[in-house]
This record gives sequence, structure tokens and C-alpha cells, in this order.
Amino acid sequence: MTEKTGSYMDLIAWQQAMDLAVAVYGATKSWPKEELYGLTSQVRRAASSVPANIAEGYGREVRGSYLRIAQGSLKELETQLLIAERTGIASNGTAASLLASTESVGTLLRLLIRKLSAD
Repeated sequence: MTEKTGSYMDLIAWQQAMDLAVAVYGATKSWPKEELYGLTSQVRRAASSVPANIAEGYGREVRGSYLRIAQGSLKELETQLLIAERTGIASNGTAASLLASTESVGTLLRLLIRKLSAD
């Protein structure tokens, strides 16, 4: 995104989004089996789409739009985690930890979007 960045993998936003996706997969392993094709699948897809959209945007001319898509996936993930918490599928502690990570990734995405808008 900047001249100093050699790859999307150098972006802290991508790195943290990858860590979040891995944490989501770990947390959802213990969720009820009947949710495998429901909320578990939705949460995993949303979590993995955040770093995927950052990477995809890096390789395209219009990077800001993909960062906004990543931001949308992040908000989808937050909502699904809140649903999981409210329904008792995710513990309060697990949800709080994952939601803190979504906030951090969201902050980095907003900063990248602002930087690209200024260029």
C-alpha cells in the first residue's frame, strides 16, 4: 500500500486479520456440532474473508474498495460473535477476546483507508 511495503503480508492489518481468523477457527472448534453448517460456518467465512480481501485489494488498482469490503466482513464477524455470545454458544470471555481483536483490525483498516484516500 506504500512504496516500502513489498507484499500484503507485510501489512500489520493483514497479519492481525490472519491471527484473528486463526483464533476464530480455534474458538469455534468447541462450538456445538449442530452449528457446524450454521453460525460456525458463517463466523469462519467472515473471519477468513477479512485477510483475503486485504490481500486481494493489494493486488488490484482500486485497493480502498477491497479494504472497505474487508471492513464489512469484519462488522459481519462482530455481529455473529455477539449472536454466539447472546445464545450461549460462545463464552463471554471468548467473545470479548475475539471482539477486542476485531476492534484492533478495524482500527488498522480505517487507517489504511485514510492513507490511501490521501494519496
